[in-house]
Amino acid sequence: MLSSTWTLFFALSVVFGIRIYTHKRQRASVIRRDKERVLILGASSGIGREIAHQYAARGAKVCVVGRRDDKVMAVVGECRAKNSTLKGTIGTTADIVNVKDMVRVRSILEEEWGGIDTVIVSAGVSATRPLLEIAGVGLQQDLDASEEGIQVALNVAEAATKGNYLGPLIAAVSLIPILKRTSKSPSVLLISSVGAVIPAPSRTLYGSTKSASLLLYQALAIEHPSIRFSFVLPSTVAGDFRASAVDRSNSQPAQVPVGTSSNPNSTSGLKSYYVAKQCIQAVDYSEKVVFIPRTMRIGHLLYWIWPGLIENKARTKYGFTPK
Repeated sequence: MLSSTWTLFFALSVVFGIRIYTHKRQRASVIRRDKERVLILGASSGIGREIAHQYAARGAKVCVVGRRDDKVMAVVGECRAKNSTLKGTIGTTADIVNVKDMVRVRSILEEEWGGIDTVIVSAGVSATRPLLEIAGVGLQQDLDASEEGIQVALNVAEAATKGNYLGPLIAAVSLIPILKRTSKSPSVLLISSVGAVIPAPSRTLYGSTKSASLLLYQALAIEHPSIRFSFVLPSTVAGDFRASAVDRSNSQPAQVPVGTSSNPNSTSGLKSYYVAKQCIQAVDYSEKVVFIPRTMRIGHLLYWIWPGLIENKARTKYGFTPK
């Protein structure tokens, strides 16, 4: 019995390896690296910025999209320093949740490059406080949420939904047709989060909205099989992403989770460079779901087998003490 199990495991490993190698050769043979046209939504900082750098360094055409013009232009300059190819890097200011902005981005891609091959959805927002705390009810208080507090929670939820779900939805509706029409090997990568599949305290709104966009794109992968969809789920990433949380109180500094820092040069957590490298590899090799670190896949499995264990581990990780 044991021998049969190992034989099956070895056979599956070989098949999986051949599949990855074949996909790699297929895309590389269809789209040369210096001909690949890459759109990065949310490229002005963090993982998106690193992805732009790495694609530019290997010769791809890169379109940098972000909400702040100064940051977008800074990344464009950094990319051009890595790739001097004429029109190798372009940039535009746009908000992923703005329909007119996304239609304008699509028009720019059509005019400049005649289409697109790869779409990276890196834009999103964070929320780092327990839901009832947002509503003004502390964990140690036996109080009902006030009407005002409930409205605050609703407003924050709407902001999180807009950034983490509606933005990716607008991007998909805007870009899937042109992607399918103009690329010989279209690919989409969504940067989600481990928090989208493993629940964590104080990540109620962040995890649930990231989970919604993940399921949205997984369903789109079924509806559009000609496009290779990849989903990257990193754990805590070093940087300042959570410093601009949508649930930030006006009377207090941004909530920064245990093990992270609001300093963009923080050495805590996963390095953006490493996550970006894994994202590009996922596109190159047509990997469907990538956990970073990969051991998090075990945590995801354990949640369904032994949820109480994972819930306790999550409370410990985030220093969360329930009432």
